[in-house]
Amino acid sequence: MMMRRTVFAGVMAAMLPLVAGVAAHADTASGFSGPVQPLNSGEAVYQHVCQGCHMPDGRGAMGAGARFPAFADNPKLQSSAYPVYVVLNGYGGMPWLGGILNDQQIAEVVNYIRTHFGNHYTDAITARDVATQRPPHTPEEE
Repeated sequence: MMMRRTVFAGVMAAMLPLVAGVAAHADTASGFSGPVQPLNSGEAVYQHVCQGCHMPDGRGAMGAGARFPAFADNPKLQSSAYPVYVVLNGYGGMPWLGGILNDQQIAEVVNYIRTHFGNHYTDAITARDVATQRPPHTPEEE
């Protein structure tokens, strides 16, 4: 469990600048420099946060002892509540992203995966819908 938390913390720390949309400065280790774009659309969130595991075509992947489910033609996406819950809270190998994505970003990415990759679920959700599923903040989290 400690190893999983350590890996998760490292992944979240690496993704935080992308999600927050803060400007990046020259990084001597990677040579990367320039502004990091804010994630203002479901497609942008998917490309920068999700596709590394779920693949650019949404077909999922298997490897390194893990299975990354496909979004393509996935009947579990019929209910918008299911992907919102998974993004907010994590599930299996999927880390919880409720701590780094805001309600609007979660709504946008869920709407994106439900209308792409062969899915045609057009009942869009809103940031307000996400907020109703977000776990309450507790003092222990601080």
